[in-house]
Amino acid sequence: MSTDEVTPVRQQYLDTKRQYQNEILLFRLGDFYETFDEDAEIVSRELDIVLTSRPVGGGVRVPLAGIPYHALDNYLIKLVEKGYHVAIAEQQGEQPVKGLFPRKVVRVVTPGTLIEPSLLPGDANNYLAAVIMESSGSAAGTTRAAIAYADISTGEFAVTELETANGAPLRAELTRLRPAEIIHPDTIVLPLPSGEGRGEGGHATPLPAWRFEPGRCAESLLRHFDASTLDGFGLKNAPLAVRAAGAILGYLKETEPASLALLTSLRHYSLDEFMTLDAPTRRNLELTETLRPTQGDALRGEVKGSLLGVLDLTVTPMGKRLLRQWVSQPLLDLAKIETRQNGVEFFFSGGLTRAELRAALKPLADLERLTNRILSGHAQPRDLVALRETLRRIPAILAVLPPGAAPIQATLNRLSPCAEALSLLEQSIADDPPATTQNTGIRSEERRVGKECRSRW
Repeated sequence: MSTDEVTPVRQQYLDTKRQYQNEILLFRLGDFYETFDEDAEIVSRELDIVLTSRPVGGGVRVPLAGIPYHALDNYLIKLVEKGYHVAIAEQQGEQPVKGLFPRKVVRVVTPGTLIEPSLLPGDANNYLAAVIMESSGSAAGTTRAAIAYADISTGEFAVTELETANGAPLRAELTRLRPAEIIHPDTIVLPLPSGEGRGEGGHATPLPAWRFEPGRCAESLLRHFDASTLDGFGLKNAPLAVRAAGAILGYLKETEPASLALLTSLRHYSLDEFMTLDAPTRRNLELTETLRPTQGDALRGEVKGSLLGVLDLTVTPMGKRLLRQWVSQPLLDLAKIETRQNGVEFFFSGGLTRAELRAALKPLADLERLTNRILSGHAQPRDLVALRETLRRIPAILAVLPPGAAPIQATLNRLSPCAEALSLLEQSIADDPPATTQNTGIRSEERRVGKECRSRW
């Protein structure tokens, strides 16, 4: 069919789809996200929804499958969990241009770039990882590798390099991280645990090797952090780490560009700081899940009954994620171990303080993810209300703890009520706000609030 024969909407769709050939394109038309052609057939099959057809001009009809816009999250998670990448094209503006609303892709959703609260596990991180490998030349069969990972819902961004023989150390670190998605050059084969699902192996996304080119990745990092050198990040003699971390930034720039503002620092760590545990050891020790599979899942156990299940008496999502990280990555540094033990002793011996603090912490919202949603421009009024209510409770938390609580003083020093942000929220947000943010200028105010809270914490 010639271009002259297709409808304007069809041509608009085809022009957009040409830029996102490897993604399922959800094209907003009124109250529905529509999919066409092969995308429609995939969506119909994977989501078990009706496949229909639509006239597109010249007497031709093409496959069509649509989902209601208000139910997007329910369908989106099903596609992402199956490993699909989904491009979301939204209508732009309030008035049509020459009878047609402009539309553009506002984000590409992948397993490692989820930000929707309803789609994220509250007690665990959702990591996007990048892996690169090359022969080290130091010994036969030895490979040098780097792993970078980021959680755009919390702002965590870290990278390490390691020597790996037969892929064992690399596999062990990936098992610890349990990334939702792993990007890697299409020229390498990842040594992932055979038969593992998302829980340990992650959804692998091969990318062209040029995306990991050293100069390109170094420039991405320097530009992102507005730095003249990467030495301050511990990357002076870590070329593979630079390539892995830079590839993360490049991937996010294409899929979820707003999330780049959340990655404000890069932590370079060494596996020598922690006890290395391979996948079988982790499973046998039942650190974070039991050996007994969850009903209906032949690969996953349950947290209840594991070491994490026994230890986890936390009352906030932030605490649950942190405790999971600690259990998954045992310390080797004696001074750090003793510091952590002193904190435990402080609360173990102070039963009344512990009980009062738990009561004060329990109502808190997920501050980590909440502030990051605000910074990335994805927050809704209910998120701002939750932030306001949480900030109101910070003074009560500080009042519970005695002055000079040495074992946890460093943590207390980072806990600020963010008075300026709270004042703005008190004045600007009604107790029963609208469901969406449509008022002019509200996004800039959101980001100002988010930046203050993020910088104080």
